[in-house]
Amino acid sequence: MSKTLSLTIFALLASLVAPAAAQDIKVGTIFPLSGGAGPDGQTVTNAVKLVVGQLNEKGGLLGRKITVISKDDESTPAVGVSRANEMISEKVDLVIEGWNSPVTLAMQPILARAGIMDITAVSKSDLILSGETNPNAVRINSSNGFDAGVIAKYVVEKLKAKKVAFLTQNDVYGNGFQAAVEAEFKKMNFSGEVTMTEKFAFKDTDFRVQLTNLKSANPDAIIVTNSSNSSGLPAMVEQYRQADIKSTFVGAVGIMLTTVFKVAGDANNGIVSADIFFPDLPPFTSMPSSTAFVAAYTKAYGVAPDKSAALGAAAVQVWAKAVEATKSLDRKTVAAAIRGQAIKDTVFGDVQFLPNGQMQPRYVVFKVIDGKNAKLEAIE
Repeated sequence: MSKTLSLTIFALLASLVAPAAAQDIKVGTIFPLSGGAGPDGQTVTNAVKLVVGQLNEKGGLLGRKITVISKDDESTPAVGVSRANEMISEKVDLVIEGWNSPVTLAMQPILARAGIMDITAVSKSDLILSGETNPNAVRINSSNGFDAGVIAKYVVEKLKAKKVAFLTQNDVYGNGFQAAVEAEFKKMNFSGEVTMTEKFAFKDTDFRVQLTNLKSANPDAIIVTNSSNSSGLPAMVEQYRQADIKSTFVGAVGIMLTTVFKVAGDANNGIVSADIFFPDLPPFTSMPSSTAFVAAYTKAYGVAPDKSAALGAAAVQVWAKAVEATKSLDRKTVAAAIRGQAIKDTVFGDVQFLPNGQMQPRYVVFKVIDGKNAKLEAIE
């Protein structure tokens, strides 16, 4: 055997026994990146990429770097299913998803059957945590059930409304929220009445017929759901003002995002809503983890982060802390380290997860006082 051939065989054998380089951990994101919710989905995705970048600067997780693969669900369940299958083909270790509840509910069983860890960042339907489609579900955002209690309490105890109407997005998110609010009314022995419900589709931008009907009913409060924060909701707010409706516009929790203020401006003045994150209000201004995120996000993207960005960031943080604690990427193992557990030092501060995977929310109810500059006044 020649010396050259011997060296070749030796090199080949050495390569077979040498340890393979550790592959990157893959994090997938599935959000609307186009259409009416596109700018909001981009905000969540940007926050995920920012926090992943921060982790990589510290060496990644389990000694491995993290890469982000982002896909557009187009706010459509069928597209979401296709994107979930693409993530399976990509062999991702985690999917962070969910702006629209119908899309999340369509994707959950696909990812669960593939054994992929799935964290819902934004979608609110209570069915997401039912355990039927994803027994290891984790959600960062508040749920319809929690939100309903906050809104019902404001309408009954603070506004003291006697006549209430609903302007409801006609899908599992909107209908679920309305049903939850009405259930809260019953628990509170609400002595008033629900006088009218007007419904619309997620992609609608013309609400003049519904608003005309609501103006005629003249309720004390109109409770609104609309998750098309960059298109449908700003149009609704502007048309609401143009119709000169005197009823108080009470927005569902989490719908009054930066995109709404940017488009509708001062037409938002007087709107009442609630949310779980504010970059410039207590208690977040005194949380080091929150202020650091706000500063980093603002530096990276030129604007302060809104709640949707905070949810994306927290999803990465919570997952990473569970991975570090368990030294595992296994879905069941990681989910068990989150569900029912306390996670420290997130964008939301120290947080507690309920046994069903829901992060316990802390709310601030507010009124918009300067829509053009997105200035809010805390009510309670």
